Amino acid sequence: MTIEIAIDGLSVTFREFRALKAVSIAVEKGESFGLVGESGSGKSTLLRAITGLAPSSGGSITVAGETLSGSRRSHAFRRAVQMVFQDPYASLHPRQTVDRQLVEPLAIHGIGDAETRILRALDEVGLGPSFRFRYPHQLSGGQRQRVAIARALIVEPEILLLDEPTSALDASVQAEVLNLLEEVRARRGLTYLMVSHDLGVVTHMCSRLAVMREGEVVEMLSAADLAAGRTVSDYTARLMVASKGFSREAAG
Repeated sequence: MTIEIAIDGLSVTFREFRALKAVSIAVEKGESFGLVGESGSGKSTLLRAITGLAPSSGGSITVAGETLSGSRRSHAFRRAVQMVFQDPYASLHPRQTVDRQLVEPLAIHGIGDAETRILRALDEVGLGPSFRFRYPHQLSGGQRQRVAIARALIVEPEILLLDEPTSALDASVQAEVLNLLEEVRARRGLTYLMVSHDLGVVTHMCSRLAVMREGEVVEMLSAADLAAGRTVSDYTARLMVASKGFSREAAG
């Protein structure tokens, strides 16, 4: 077993507010690991701490064998670890074509053969070459998120950080994007750390998960145990009740 992401006693403080309180998780290489909890529980802050977008005030972060410090991340880290955000319209530049948005990460990382890589990336996410020179406003929400996923994949990362990647999409499109992400992970052997408030989504995508509340991990369990109702924390049980239509099949 190889640990790809190791978070040990991580704390994040904004002024007087402790957003994360000594959080520890370990994600295995090739695993899809979920973070669930209500808004404000610290899920997204954890992803941002990994990328250096949120300042850690204690504990350690180790990714792919590299122990991270401060807010700066190495060039190798920025290629190996990519993030897909919740709102694809906000994460894409409104005045740049799909082609331009896929060329940019290749240029940043000094990766050649852009023509072949762009066409392959679009094909991998289910978009043909006809989408290449469209602008974000000419795409549906699901198509925009596919472009955002293609942009993350085009630099051939090892790890994807997924921050509510389908919550901004219509229910009919969510399953398509989730299935795409799962197919890509299986094919490429990627490691996922996925944030969601939807237990159905997490049990569909993830083998294990951590339940967070007010900046702390209150329970860690397998998706199978969650689906069977084998929980320890009362908070987890309440989340299950609050999650409408909660089932592994609901996300499929």
